Amino acid sequence: MKLKVQTLDADAKGDIELNDDVFGVEPRADILHRVVTWQLENRRGTARGARERSDVARTGKKFGRQKGGGTARHGDRRAPIFIGGGKAHGPRVRDFNPSLNKKVRALGLKMALSSKAASESLIVLDTLDMTEAKTKTLLAQLGKLGLGKKALFIDGDAVNDNFRKASANLIGLNVMPAVGANVYDILKHDTLVLTRAAVEKLEARFNG
Repeated sequence: MKLKVQTLDADAKGDIELNDDVFGVEPRADILHRVVTWQLENRRGTARGARERSDVARTGKKFGRQKGGGTARHGDRRAPIFIGGGKAHGPRVRDFNPSLNKKVRALGLKMALSSKAASESLIVLDTLDMTEAKTKTLLAQLGKLGLGKKALFIDGDAVNDNFRKASANLIGLNVMPAVGANVYDILKHDTLVLTRAAVEKLEARFNG
């Protein structure tokens, strides 16, 4: 698959040949769903469990008379109504450690990249280099590229520092190095923007 390469100013900068094994895979909704679900479940933190009635270290001895004490007939101090008693219906420890085969994860990323290429929502830039970190300048340049409301920029080993600073205040624009490329973020954005370096890194990721 051949795609035109542009600069940040939307000027032509030649062509790039994309590997069909990475950018030409037929997307499958079930695979993408499995990978996104796996990603989001991995994000979840484990809740801190509360001690319930059976977990509280207190004597089970009846502490008062059944009759004549003028109080309710409690059997022990573990009851939730007492200070220091067990929590009623407290949070339980639930561990979210889903597993997903590495081959399925890799296939999901290929399908996410391919879906952007197939829908013509993929733009390849030469570099993200900027001479100065000016948000106003970057905004004018991005207007020429015709991005959607939300765009994800992926660079090579590291994102250009000036570009990262200039884009920090732009709503709907996110940047990351190629090592952070993932299915959820790619699908969440309207447009995917890769640099030449990012394409090389992503293709090498699957061929390595």
